[in-house]
Amino acid sequence: MYSPEQEKAHIYELQQMLYGISLRNPAIPGVIPDGIYGEETAAAVRAFQQIYGLRVTGEANVTTWEKIAEVYRETNDMPPEPLAAFPEKPGTVLHEGAHCFTVMIAQAILLALSEEFENIPACAVTGVLDPETVRALQLFQKLCSLPVTGCVDCTTWNMLSQAGGSLAVQKPSSLSN
Repeated sequence: MYSPEQEKAHIYELQQMLYGISLRNPAIPGVIPDGIYGEETAAAVRAFQQIYGLRVTGEANVTTWEKIAEVYRETNDMPPEPLAAFPEKPGTVLHEGAHCFTVMIAQAILLALSEEFENIPACAVTGVLDPETVRALQLFQKLCSLPVTGCVDCTTWNMLSQAGGSLAVQKPSSLSN
């Protein structure tokens, strides 16, 4: 017999696995882990059972749990997928004041570069192309012999991406636990 805390922890774990699977398989409804086995969780379990040839009950019996865990492990063992973060619209330029995920990634790369190279200033990772980020971009652009605009265009993005990728290749141990 489970305590209420143990039951909630098991449901939360089930929901985490289902959510992870749903990111790769949109036929599985995404359920936000909350530890409560409600209708959303039951619907995700039913969809999973149907797709994987299990008896469709909406309940996570031992057979269903083991299959969910197996698929979740397989999903997490897949090679990483590339992340297309820069807008594909030709001529896109992100100017000071822009606020988006692309700026956040650019800032994270600039921050990582600043930790490796003294001549690149650090900037906060906020997602906002603020004056501090503009200055860091301008110096990065100057060092890369790019037009010094302080904006993120496709060419600057590609150079940032290459620089960030080379850091990851050089120091993979810093990314592990």
